Amino acid sequence: MRIVDYLDKGASVGPDRPCFTTDGDTWTYATVQTLANDVACALVTHGVRSGSKVAVLSGNDPLAFACVFGISRAGAVWCPINPRNEAAENREILDRFDCEVLLYASAYRDLVDRIRPDLPAIHTWVQLDGDPGPDALSWESFRADALEGAVQDAAPPDDLAMIVGTGGTTGRPKGVQLTGTNLETMTALTLMSYPFPSRGDRPVYLALAPLTHAAGVLCFPVLASGGEIVIMRTPDVGQFLRLIPEHRVTHTFLPPTLIYMVLSHPDLDATDLSSLMCFWYGAAPMSPTRLAEALDRIGPMAQLFGQTEAPMMISVLPPDEHRRPDGSIATEVLSSAGRPTPLVTVAVMDKDGTLLPTGERGEIVIRSSLVMSGYYKNPEATAEASRFGWHHTGDIGYLDESGLLFIVDRAKDMIITGGFNVYSTEVEQAILAHDAVQDCAVIGLPDDKWGERVVAVVQPQPGRSVDPAELTAFVKERIGSVKAPKQIEVWPDLPRSKVGKVLKTDIKAAFG
Repeated sequence: MRIVDYLDKGASVGPDRPCFTTDGDTWTYATVQTLANDVACALVTHGVRSGSKVAVLSGNDPLAFACVFGISRAGAVWCPINPRNEAAENREILDRFDCEVLLYASAYRDLVDRIRPDLPAIHTWVQLDGDPGPDALSWESFRADALEGAVQDAAPPDDLAMIVGTGGTTGRPKGVQLTGTNLETMTALTLMSYPFPSRGDRPVYLALAPLTHAAGVLCFPVLASGGEIVIMRTPDVGQFLRLIPEHRVTHTFLPPTLIYMVLSHPDLDATDLSSLMCFWYGAAPMSPTRLAEALDRIGPMAQLFGQTEAPMMISVLPPDEHRRPDGSIATEVLSSAGRPTPLVTVAVMDKDGTLLPTGERGEIVIRSSLVMSGYYKNPEATAEASRFGWHHTGDIGYLDESGLLFIVDRAKDMIITGGFNVYSTEVEQAILAHDAVQDCAVIGLPDDKWGERVVAVVQPQPGRSVDPAELTAFVKERIGSVKAPKQIEVWPDLPRSKVGKVLKTDIKAAFG
């Protein structure tokens, strides 16, 4: 399936049903199809052909997301651009991915103006709202360029659907090539792994996280079911809680850092969350202590584990597996990443390519039609990620005797202190068990005595204070003195990416 086929499938079961809702305005499936068709026609008018790369730079916006379906309809390849990247990084992504057209929101016009002179390959610039000035087309003029009648539906070469930028170990972005087959596998696994409404009812998905990332691809199974996407333009936890009962939301996704904010919000316990069937969490490890709290106060939590190169569904832990048959919380599974999904083979490998037995720690590797086709124009990185015939996730973990997958850490985040391996995730989970801590990050910094010392940066709960000495003693009681931080810093907030991940690189940079 192409990306646009998910929209068309939803329209086939109800063209007049709500497709996108934002700020109280609702667009039907038929309306979004018309917009997508016009975008496809206009792109063809401006020279876009099957396989052309078209980028979208926008926050959460229904028009920008409708453009994605138009890109697909024209047989072009969608390149989502993270608006929180620095201008230089976005310039490099647009250049390296051979983008020919950029559709962008006016909020990012200054960024676009800075990079435009260095991108001669982009022949068409379209501002989706407001007056773009002389160097770009307005949305109205671009849409007016649509060919008369329907554009001939096209498919890109090699089933390529999108190219997603991801930073490598050198910091230079790599282009993850995701195919229609990758997205179809992800969609099938989502629909078979998690609860969805029975026939006749339709899901309602609340998108607070960026549509350029996980929140966007999780829309595809909802659209295929004829569901409604409620789009939040800006992240606001209070508004998020108000929208759930207002729209009878059934599904949503947040990374752990934003879930911690939900748990700290004063309106949570008074909010009617009875419509929720599936509250997905992922993108980073979640504290088992906070997860148990979320199960009691929010309800049907559902874990997913994946990465850009194998989107979302490497392993899952659906809502019912978070509890035992008697209804009590299954604390023994809360620190796991769930179980490998039916269409993914998961193994654990040492550095020499030997698959390790149950319980032993090594790099998590996978085989599946979920895995990307490779990095765009980067055969060396593709070969490195697929050595020994398996896709290498870069995560350290193990499988237990019951088949649960446990992620110990990112390989690059492991700290070697005094000759011992310390996994930052384990230390973070111990810190997050303290009731005065809202969020934290653990890093390793050079140390003359230890080689590396364990350093924690913590964000207190609203209205609370954290005593570093008391917190150090608290952690030592749980995981011992070797793993306990040698240094604890208290910050009012932590640097986060657009999807809510704590940016450890920024934290390390702050220490010089």
